[in-house]
Amino acid sequence: MGSSVHQTESLLFGILLQLIVMIAAARMGNQLLRRLGQPGVIGEIIAGLLLGPSVCGYFFPGATHFLFGAQASTPITIISQIGLVLLMFQIGTDFEFGLLGRTRNRNGAMAIAAASVCVPFVLGFAIGRFSAHEFAPHTDPLIYSLFCGVGLAITAVPILGRILREFDLTRTELGVVAISAAAVNDVTGWVLLAGIAAYASARFSPRDIGLQVAGILLLLAVAWFALRPLVNWLLRTMPVRGGDVPPNLMTAIICLIFVLGLCTYELGIFTIFGGFLGGLLFHHDKRFVEAWRTQIGKFVLVFFLPVFFTYTGLRTNVLGLTSASEWMWLAAILAAAILGKVVPVYAAGRAFGFDHKESAILGSLMNTRALMELIVLNIGYDLGFIPQSVFTMFVIMAVVTTVMTGPLLRVLLPKAGYVIPEGVEA
Repeated sequence: MGSSVHQTESLLFGILLQLIVMIAAARMGNQLLRRLGQPGVIGEIIAGLLLGPSVCGYFFPGATHFLFGAQASTPITIISQIGLVLLMFQIGTDFEFGLLGRTRNRNGAMAIAAASVCVPFVLGFAIGRFSAHEFAPHTDPLIYSLFCGVGLAITAVPILGRILREFDLTRTELGVVAISAAAVNDVTGWVLLAGIAAYASARFSPRDIGLQVAGILLLLAVAWFALRPLVNWLLRTMPVRGGDVPPNLMTAIICLIFVLGLCTYELGIFTIFGGFLGGLLFHHDKRFVEAWRTQIGKFVLVFFLPVFFTYTGLRTNVLGLTSASEWMWLAAILAAAILGKVVPVYAAGRAFGFDHKESAILGSLMNTRALMELIVLNIGYDLGFIPQSVFTMFVIMAVVTTVMTGPLLRVLLPKAGYVIPEGVEA
């Protein structure tokens, strides 16, 4: 018994020490990048990269090993994933999807989603086919190329949501179209990823993919016809008063969020989308949304999310590229990633009634990848189909394309008549 208690206390000590360093570093990075005109979330990502093997692990390996040993990795991962689920719920509550009632917005979102998946996927697949002989000579070139395609096609819904919040775009038409297109993009990407992973494991069948799509449609139907009335009943019987969410209502909501997360996990589109779906069910009640943001939202953004961003950076080593050929391929990946997102999205926006400035903003927003990209890369890497050097290139691409978003928005938004908020809380 004494030994068990000691092990628990030792594990807790290590976790608390990691959390102190992660949260403090992320907050400092957040504030620094804000002063430089970047979204604060970029600072949190960079903080993770600095704490990881890219900088601290390289110059201070002993200290890094002491702080971020393997024993605390699972608890920290779980904390970060819970934070992502709660963030996705908050993103879902924040958006005025009624704006999609306009034909231009609804059709534009679908067209942008299609363009933001198809063109980058083809470019990524081509990069995979041409680079396979150099970087993955002992890997099935088709599977390697498919993973490269998904790697370029994905858009980061959680980080896009953070950026939209920081630029006060969540209730604008452009913000709604962007997050809607990104949500469709990601669901499509996860379905593709599940199919590729199944094919790579020799478990692929059209029947399985068909069942997955059918399951997604069934979950949406259950949410619309059964959960929506249930949510309305909960809000009527336990209303928000004085800006406070009643404890019983909060309990019911948290359980609902996690149940939906289990459902989306079982459907192969990852747990976080359960949180997003849950948020959509509550977004129409403005009093609840404001109370939730005040009571729970700030804690999620200050505690849970920095843990996720920082911990992911800890697993990434950006010092892995050493040859001229690798840097040339990195340049090709960056060019394909940026042009393959921005140009098709811009063209789709123009085709569906958005003007030049609005389409440029949409293209910049959809170019955000970051940590959703890293999830895809980690899956491919863990399965053995993405080699270390290519993994590093795609990580750099994910960070660069996300870092671009803030400066581009600061240039494009004023030209389109939007006011950039100053000092927005993260």
